[in-house]
Amino acid sequence: MSSLPRAVVFDLDGTLVDTAPDLTAALNHVLPRAGRDPVGVADVRAMVGQGLRKLIERALTATGGIPDGVDIEAMFESAFEYYAAHLTDRSVPFPAATDMLDRLSEAGVTLGVCTNKPVALSEKLLSGLDLARYFTAVLGGDSLAVKKPDAGHLLTTLERMNARPREAVMIGDSQADIDTARAADVAVVAVSYGYTMIPAEELGADAVVHTLSDLPGTLARLA
Repeated sequence: MSSLPRAVVFDLDGTLVDTAPDLTAALNHVLPRAGRDPVGVADVRAMVGQGLRKLIERALTATGGIPDGVDIEAMFESAFEYYAAHLTDRSVPFPAATDMLDRLSEAGVTLGVCTNKPVALSEKLLSGLDLARYFTAVLGGDSLAVKKPDAGHLLTTLERMNARPREAVMIGDSQADIDTARAADVAVVAVSYGYTMIPAEELGADAVVHTLSDLPGTLARLA
């Protein structure tokens, strides 16, 4: 394979791992408290972003509005506890993820994860799916005083990978990922299958891939 970047940093949910099924289960665990029926995975994919608390608020809004007197914090705590206990029941790596990580690792690329998911859950998820072995650094949304879209989140991830911004590429599925990479002066690739209502082609990334099997070739063209 032609030249590749020295370092590649991945977002987690919606980029490497399809976590929407287990997030949906956690959400549906608490929606009855507000008198709401369960929602489907397809609906949740368009609501994910900015954490589980925001997901609950969006689901309530989408199903009739946030009821007066509803305790969002209590719903969040219950959903979080449920989610932590069922983290890998139905979540799976996206197609070709493992093969892609093998190819990059074998080519000598240093790999990291920069996610707003809490770091303990991120590490547990990666371990449960046998993905942790690929990554030199994993930083979550509570690893630092800042998180995406703050450039410091990505820049610190790169520091722990012993890589500089100009040697790296960020891979993500959301506007926050692209904004983070731009703020850190890091090249960025968007995936088109992720958790965003904005089409990937409109996020402003340097390139878009529709499957992770295409990522190594795309990275080689960007290097």
